Amino acid sequence: MAELQEQVETALKDIRPALQADGGDIELVEVVDGVVKVRLQGACAGCPMSQMTLTHGVERHLKNVVPGVERVENLAS
Repeated sequence: MAELQEQVETALKDIRPALQADGGDIELVEVVDGVVKVRLQGACAGCPMSQMTLTHGVERHLKNVVPGVERVENLAS
């Protein structure tokens, strides 16, 4: 399981600059049974487009590069 979490963290580094460019960021909380739990931070946390960013950006990227990822959930801060 630690290997999957490391792969997810590495994949998040690929998309983190795009989030930071808009004043936000993303924190990996945990990976459980293919469910990646993250916490959107900064401008991303209160953005009305955050769900779209999460599903069409973060989730899509993770599913493409990390085998075993089923979905991504945002945990409110």
